[in-house]
Formats: sequence, structure tokens, C-alpha cells
Amino acid sequence: MISELARPKINLFLHITGKRPDGYHMLESLAVFAETGDRVVAEAGAGLSLSIDGPFGDTLEVSENNLVLKAAMRLQDHIGRRDPGAALLLTKNLPVASGIGGGSADAAAALRVLRRLWALDISDEALTEIGVDIGADVPVCVASTTQIMRGIGDKLTPCPALPSCWIMLVNPLKGVETRAVFAARDAAQVTPPLEAIPAFETVEALAAWLSANTDNDLGTAARSLMPKIAEIEAALRALPGVHFARMSGSGATCFALLSDREAAMTAAEEARRRMPDTWVDIAPLSR
Repeated sequence: MISELARPKINLFLHITGKRPDGYHMLESLAVFAETGDRVVAEAGAGLSLSIDGPFGDTLEVSENNLVLKAAMRLQDHIGRRDPGAALLLTKNLPVASGIGGGSADAAAALRVLRRLWALDISDEALTEIGVDIGADVPVCVASTTQIMRGIGDKLTPCPALPSCWIMLVNPLKGVETRAVFAARDAAQVTPPLEAIPAFETVEALAAWLSANTDNDLGTAARSLMPKIAEIEAALRALPGVHFARMSGSGATCFALLSDREAAMTAAEEARRRMPDTWVDIAPLSR
């Protein structure tokens, strides 16, 4: 039995830089990952099967549309055979449709765990190429390391190492559809690409740069569809120890950056007290 952690992807900023003729939006984003998330477990089995459990397990159904099974089938296509098989278990700890790439992270974790289970000599680069056909966020989730996303999310470049810090995630336990958010945004709004992303010695320096130079271009649209997002952002910014807070992706999950575990635990306790109707999690930023 082999397992992989499916870390959530958090967009510290998300800029829409244009739109392709085929309708896909071009973006620029600094994507980071947290040491928490769903878990994908695999063991040898006849054919492919999937079971789902966990706090948010009942929000998903087992079908070929599930990204974990889709990833497994794409990997079989890549190696050119339908054996070996695998029995897969997805423990769903992250809320769905929440702007932190949960489904994509699950698919990427499935690719990694099956590579190990089947002892395949396949690079991360090859898994990334397989992931493009599964979902726009799957490629960045394969390595689950800090990267700059461009294009439609498929063009990835390394980013200078970020300072050690903790991240808090807060979700209103309601989903907001990505398609609806894009439909609600000002289609004429585009943000020119940044010239460069500097290195940061401290989380305070990172927070100051994010505040002065970046935004989430989907934020206004998402807040118009779900005002609760604005309430969560404001509440996070008012918590002790929070250096920076913003919505991730197309929502509705918001995040806050904190210096260390003690600060994160204190802030999370206060967040749960002030926002009892939300899901709250804390974890160190992946290095």
C-alpha cells in the first residue's frame, strides 16, 4: 500500500493577462502549496477501482469523470496497456470547488502514487504532460512546489524560494463555479505581465510586495456572486499575526500568511470562534 499527499494549490496572486482565440484565458500566477490536503492511497488490484472517504467524501461520486480515475486511465494510455491495475482510495479532506485545486491535486497525486506502485520509469516532466489533458491545474500540482504559472496554467517556471511561513485556509462551505466567476468579471480587464518576481527574505517582505504589486483579478467577480468571500477576507486581515490575506483562485477559499506555527494556531482558534460556519485549516508552506 502506497500513499501520496494531495497538497492544495494556493494562488498568492492571479492575473488575467489576455484571452486566446479559442476562448481560454491567459494568466499569470504565483502558486504555492501547503503541507496538508487530501490523500490518495493505492494498492495492487485487478483493473481500476476507486473508493472515497473523508470529511468531504460524500460530495463526490465514483465515476470515470472523477479526476483520480481519469488520471489513472491516462497513465495506462501512456504506458500502452490496461494492466497492471490498482485499487485506489481518495480521502477527501479539502472542500470541493473551492479555488485551491483540490481535484487537480488529487489527479496529480494519483499519477505519482501509481508511478510508484507500478514501478514506472517516468519523469515528472512526462507526468506533467499527461496532466495537461486532465485539467489546467494538474501540471503545477505534479511537483507541488512553488512555481509561476503562465499561459493557461501549462507554462511553469521556478520561482525564487519563498520565506518559511505558515498559511491558513478558510472556506465558507459553499462552492462558487469557476465558469460563473469568469462570466461575471469585466471581460475587458487585463493585467500586464510582471517584469520579475524578486526573492524575499521574510514573510513581511513577501506580504508587502504582494499588497503593492499584485491582485486576484477574479476577486471582484467572485465577491459579487458570494459576498461571504469579502467577509472572510476582512475577518482574516483583522486577525492577530496575519501579514496578508486574499482569495485563492476563483474562490471561495481565502488564505492568510503567518510567520510560524504558534501564530497560525492562535489565529486559527480565533478564526473558528469568529467564523463558526466555515472550514479552517493551517499548515506550513511547502518548501
